[in-house]
Formats: sequence, structure tokens, C-alpha cells
Amino acid sequence: MSRTRNIELLTTYFSAMAAGEWATVEGLYHDDIVVHMAGSTPASGRLEGRAAVTDDLIAKQVMAVMDMNQMQFARRWKIMCADEERVVAIMEGGGPTVTGDRYDQTYCEIFRFADNKIIEMHAFLDTALVERCLFDNPLQTNREPPASPLTY
Repeated sequence: MSRTRNIELLTTYFSAMAAGEWATVEGLYHDDIVVHMAGSTPASGRLEGRAAVTDDLIAKQVMAVMDMNQMQFARRWKIMCADEERVVAIMEGGGPTVTGDRYDQTYCEIFRFADNKIIEMHAFLDTALVERCLFDNPLQTNREPPASPLTY
């Protein structure tokens, strides 16, 4: 696929995510998608197949604990680099959990494409935040956001 087409697919992906258009997001996943989640959380590791990503990870481990009326996925994102095979992007999203905690996450993701779909993704994120908010396992005392936040 072309660099331009890969960028178009990711733009559609993040725009749909920001708008809460989950059918579009899920439609961009290849049936044979493989997702690699960083860390050692219950959500970490290698997920294979669309159902493992959409049903097991997104629905059961993320959306089930988020206040979906206030959640803002992909509220800010940027494509950092792209070529004919891969795209690297940074994405921020978040909102309150059903218990009132804040899940405001930054992701660095590497995407690979096949057949005009996302076939592979590597996700790097704050795993302490995942443990605390998604799995009720506080690993540290909550801290204030940094005085100089991440810019891109």
C-alpha cells in the first residue's frame, strides 16, 4: 500500500474513534489483526484476531469500566511518521471510569497494514494507569500531571 493510503486509513481510524463511531473503527481491523500491548498488565501481551481485540480488549477491559457518556477517545492525535508499510502515531484520550477515577492515557502506536486494513499494532502506554483504572490495582499514589506536558 502507499504511504498516502496508510495515512488516510489512520486518519479515518482516529477520526472515527474521536466521534465514537465504533463500527468504523472495528471495520478498519483486519480479521487476522495482531495487537501487541506493552507491559505486564492483564491486558498486556499478544492478542490475535478481531474478536480478541474488539470483544476481549476494547469491550470487556476498556469500555466496561469507562463512563462512556464522558469518554473521549482520540481527543488529540498526530501521525509521527509513515511509509508504505507502517505508520507511527501518538494518541491521547480518556475520561472518567465508572468508579470516578480518571483514565487519561497517551498511546504511542505502530500500525502495519494489509488489504486496506490494520493488520498489526504495537501499543505503548502508561501501564500503571491501566492497572489502577482498568484493573483496580493501584500501584502508586496519584500524582499531579507534569508541569510541562507532552507536546507533539
